[in-house]
Amino acid sequence: MSQQSEDHGPEYRHVDDMPWETLRFPGQHSKMVFHPRPERPGEPNTGFVRHEPGAHHPRHRHDFAQVWYILEGSFKIGERTVGPGTVVFHADPHDEEDLSTDTGGVMFFVQYMGPRTGKAPIYDGRFNMTGRTPLSEENLKV
Repeated sequence: MSQQSEDHGPEYRHVDDMPWETLRFPGQHSKMVFHPRPERPGEPNTGFVRHEPGAHHPRHRHDFAQVWYILEGSFKIGERTVGPGTVVFHADPHDEEDLSTDTGGVMFFVQYMGPRTGKAPIYDGRFNMTGRTPLSEENLKV
């Protein structure tokens, strides 16, 4: 059986080869492993988020789908407290609950185009920022 020309082999990235970058909310930084680009629009937005002790974000809305895997730390998400080994799935569309951590921690995440909404996880100003917008100026859509 011959392999079709559109087939692709695996790609590899190592977390130590990527820099930590500024993320949207206070006390959060990310390492982007894979992310959609014009030439590869179907690629998931995938990476790590490091939360400093005391980091938080308010409830806000997303039209894409996402999965989180907690590697380190303890997080209060809405009314639930979760720790390492917990997987969190957010179907599209969804309101992402408020999140806070006293311990700090690290999550692995995969965000992908919402199967119901058709909305992508990458848009201008979300991951390509040089500084954070004050929460009072954020459009949290909730």
